Amino acid sequence: MVSPMDTEQRESRLEALVQACVDLIEWRFQGEVDRGAAAMLLADGTIITGTSPTALNAAVEVCHEIEPFCAAYRLDLAVVASVCLHRDPAGRFLVLSPCGVCRERLAVHGPEVLAAVPDSGDLTKVAWVSLGDLLPHYWLAAFPQELASMSGWKTVPATPPLVAPNAAEARLTGGSSA
Repeated sequence: MVSPMDTEQRESRLEALVQACVDLIEWRFQGEVDRGAAAMLLADGTIITGTSPTALNAAVEVCHEIEPFCAAYRLDLAVVASVCLHRDPAGRFLVLSPCGVCRERLAVHGPEVLAAVPDSGDLTKVAWVSLGDLLPHYWLAAFPQELASMSGWKTVPATPPLVAPNAAEARLTGGSSA
């Protein structure tokens, strides 16, 4: 479980998280553009960074988040927040929201994980969104037995169909549902 942080401490850690990501890009890719990295804040306050190696076959490349995600697993610590940045040709650091695969990886840590997304007015500014807000209709919620092992996610209650199957078929064929 994530220990509670006061607002000031939380903001400070999130700023440090973003700066660690920028620092990795600047250190690892000096003078290079179109490069990126990711950073994750873990439950104990540790910040882990990572980047993705290039491959001759782009189909086998992985997301920048893989390295910090695997480190969190190795350390047996929950991910609290995640950021991914990309330096563009103008030298700006663009905020990349987590892709669908990374959202699935983060979902293991629960809906309260904070994900960096670009601010609506400026793609270089981070806005923090909980994974629960990023995935309001999480697909696994339809499987309560599977979701039970993942803390914090809510299941979807079973609901009857809006239209009985026979009535729907009758409307399609122009016949009667009786």
